[in-house]
Order: sequence, then C-alpha cells, then structure tokens
Amino acid sequence: MARSKLHALARVATLVASVGAPSLAAAADLLPPPPPLPEPAVEFAGGWYLRGDVGASVYTAPRYSATDGNNTVFFNEAQAGGFFAGAGVGYQFNSFLRADVTGEYRSTQLRLGSYFDFNGDVSGRNFNLTNGNYDSAVVLANGYFDLGTWYGITPFVGGGVGVAFNYFQGFTDSGVTNFVSPNLYNQPTSPGYFKSKSTESFAWALHAGLAYDVTPNFKVELAYRYLNLGHGQTGPLTCLDVSSPNCTTVLKARDLEAHDVKIGLRYLLGTPVVAALPPLMPEPLVRKY
Repeated sequence: MARSKLHALARVATLVASVGAPSLAAAADLLPPPPPLPEPAVEFAGGWYLRGDVGASVYTAPRYSATDGNNTVFFNEAQAGGFFAGAGVGYQFNSFLRADVTGEYRSTQLRLGSYFDFNGDVSGRNFNLTNGNYDSAVVLANGYFDLGTWYGITPFVGGGVGVAFNYFQGFTDSGVTNFVSPNLYNQPTSPGYFKSKSTESFAWALHAGLAYDVTPNFKVELAYRYLNLGHGQTGPLTCLDVSSPNCTTVLKARDLEAHDVKIGLRYLLGTPVVAALPPLMPEPLVRKY
C-alpha cells in the first residue's frame, strides 16, 4: 500500500514538472532587461574651432634711429596704450594640445624727442619733437598646451610665430635750435612730415591664461600675451623749408613690443565625442520556441 502511494506521488511530481517547466522558461524570457549603464563622462576627442579676441595693450618704448647722419640722440620715447581685435580658426588635437591661426588689427601712437649738434657742440643743438600713428596687422600660428581641467577651468601656456605688417603714418617733425646757450632755445627749426610706410617684420608671441568651460562646446579665455612685432620705419622726411639739409631723413624703430591682456571666445564646431565603454555583462540569452 505504501509502495503504491509513493508511485502515485512520483507520477504527480513528474506531471507537474512536465507542465510547469515550459511556463517557467517563458517567464524567464519575459524578464525585463538589465538597467542601462550610466553615461560615461564626455571626453573631447578633437575637432575644429573658431575663436575671437579683444584686448588692451601696454607698449614698451622701441629703440629709434635716424638716417640723417648727425648722430641723433633720442629721449622721452613714449608709446601710448592701445586696443586690438582679432579672429582665427584652430584645431584641438586632444585634451592637452591645440593650435590655431589668428589675424588681428591693432593701433597706437608713438611720441619721441631727439636732438643733434649741428655745429658739433651745444651752440647749434637742434631739438626735434616727433609723433605719429602706428597701426599693425598681425598674423600668427599658435600652439597651446592645456594643463588639465579643474571645476571647468583649464590653465594653458603657448607660443606663436608669424608676420607683422607695421604701418607708420601721420608722423610730423618740429622743434627748436639753440644758438644762444644750452638753456635757451629760441630758434625754430624747419618743420616737416614723414611719408607713410608699411614694413613687414617677423613677429612672435608667448601666451599664458585660463579657459572656462561655459558648455562643452563654448569656452571663454582670460590671457596675458607678450608680443614682439619686430621693426618698422617711416618714409623720408618732407621739409616745409626746401633748403633744409635733412629732407631725406628716415625714422626707424626696432623692438616694437606689446604686453597684452585679452579676452578670447572659442567655439567648437560639431559635437564632443563620447567614448564607448565595453559591456560589463553579456547580453541575456533569449530562448525561442
């Protein structure tokens, strides 16, 4: 009797297993997929960008010379401050290295005094006052190294080389001559003006600054730049008194230097690239019946 009951229970268990197994397999197939992986951090993987810059400049007084053959001595050299604006296009190679080509226009004024001894001593010392406008168009190829990003702020350093088109215009010359004593200047000299002239010169720059990520595509820079603009010169002097012996004089300037503080805007063209992560678990096996 007991054996028959055991056989009956075994048959019932077998029947339940044969009926329930397909249902359990189907239920397993209907389980929801695992939750999606969290989005990886956005990593910039290179791309073209546009930039624009505006800034203010403080200039170092250049070194002057004149072709008058009179051993002219220059003093009270001064250069006014100025403003500049520019634009450019660049490429970000990776999160540390980028480069761009920029063009800009800048303008300022030059002022200086000079004298030479017409008779070989102070009894014939000629004093001249010269001033005029100095404009420049500068094209630079720049490279930058970004030093890492903290809280959206990226410090960077860089350098650039290029060409400056230095344009001297509106320069006038006037002064007095001492024929009495070293402290009495009462004889006006012949006034005149220098012809305008544009000079091409090698230019180079050093950069340092901070960039702030407004968005992954848009950045704002605050930077310092040392800019060496090379040299420039006026055209020959035109004297209003045609009997003056110095009407072929040319005024030259070397070591044209500027210390710039500028604000720059950079906009990345395109979308930052998101690096794909490998799956952390294999895809679930789906049975089909």
